[in-house]
Amino acid sequence: MALDKQQVLEALDEIRHFLQADGGDCELVGVEGNNVLIHLVGACSGCSSSTMTLTSGIENHLRDRFPDLEALVPV
Repeated sequence: MALDKQQVLEALDEIRHFLQADGGDCELVGVEGNNVLIHLVGACSGCSSSTMTLTSGIENHLRDRFPDLEALVPV
């Protein structure tokens, strides 16, 4: 079963304050099946730790909420 875009947005809202505290944020580009497409903006877009933010932060949170998540795709 494909992920629900609204539920993904709600899950991102739960962790968005961590990104915003450092001057960044993320935008949900879309949900394609069980793949979530994310665009990092602000300070996150050029940060050397952005890969860690994606995997250890955003992806882990989404996997906790959505066990069927196949991939978090940065765009």
